[in-house]
Amino acid sequence: MIVSRLTLKNWRNFREADVCLRERQFIVGPNASGKSNLLDVFRFLRDIAKPDGGGLQKAIKIRGDLSKVRCLSARRDTEILIGIEIAESADDETPKWKYEIGIKQETAGHRRPVLSRERVWKGEKKIIDRPETSDEEDPARLTQTFLEQINENQKFREIAEFLEKITYLHLVPQLLRYAQNFQNNLIEDDPFGQGFLGKIATSSKRTRDARLSQIEKAIKIAVPKLKNLSFEKDESGKPHLKALYSHWRPSGAWQREDQFSDGTLRLMGFLWSLLEKDSLLLLEEPELSLHAGIVEKLAPLIYRMQRKNKRQILLSTHSHELLSDRGIDGREVLLLIPGNEGTQVGVSSNFPDIKALLVNGELSVGDVVIRRTAPENCEQLDMFP
Repeated sequence: MIVSRLTLKNWRNFREADVCLRERQFIVGPNASGKSNLLDVFRFLRDIAKPDGGGLQKAIKIRGDLSKVRCLSARRDTEILIGIEIAESADDETPKWKYEIGIKQETAGHRRPVLSRERVWKGEKKIIDRPETSDEEDPARLTQTFLEQINENQKFREIAEFLEKITYLHLVPQLLRYAQNFQNNLIEDDPFGQGFLGKIATSSKRTRDARLSQIEKAIKIAVPKLKNLSFEKDESGKPHLKALYSHWRPSGAWQREDQFSDGTLRLMGFLWSLLEKDSLLLLEEPELSLHAGIVEKLAPLIYRMQRKNKRQILLSTHSHELLSDRGIDGREVLLLIPGNEGTQVGVSSNFPDIKALLVNGELSVGDVVIRRTAPENCEQLDMFP
């Protein structure tokens, strides 16, 4: 299943947004336009749905408080609204599920975040509509969603199970290399790849060997002199990746992950994530630290692996090279445009000027859209200081 539609109101940078999503979706926009915040919508829903230590109150608390989540452009109507439609494919006319959550703050007392609404549709039939009578009799019930409660989400548990599997990766090589120095400070859900080696170690041997074999084939192409990639545990039981690099010695030389380049580590994490067959995958600027020639191949690589693993992928990018593949449809690119009333988000091919430039196929999405996201007066940087 995939998220086929996203509706927002008063969420972070976005005063209002309503967009259709594809199986492969690229998110582009200027710095601070809200690309990460758009991805965080799905992490937020995942944090609510998690059966172990999740829930609405925690999901908001770890983001600061409601004021840190609410759009700064919100006026009198400050309700936060998130709606998603879940379908088998992006082309389904009727979604399989629809989930909608509204959040506001108590006007007195503890000033807790509470539900203003929670609605669920199965097909075209509405099966949950809160607040309901029991909520009005006991307002404390509105501090929790039905989504997070096993006793209440039985009718739509498929939504909860889909959301709790969402994966986010923005691998920070330094955290992976020196993970032993931060053992007591592992961020929940490991969004920055600090526990990447642990994830590999806990995979079954069959799965681990199969994935590393595929990753090795790609890495050998992308990284000069790398001839072999393998997994091992040291004397203390700590997991490691090691690679054989050829040089003037006939036997070459072995290196562990703490000696790998940033690009090598990020590419390994990217490929491992693509090989997983879970739910929605969120990627933050996967082009970082990679040569432009490799970045040009990421989009078609994602497409081929998607067809095999049936996994929806949303990724943010600033890269012209990543979007240079002529196989990218304009509907696969969301364009974020900041304004005084929040960021506008739309499908790139729905903008008339972009559609006109893409229609004859001579220009790639990267040629057209990335230039559109450049700051209006960035040429003034030539005169600084």
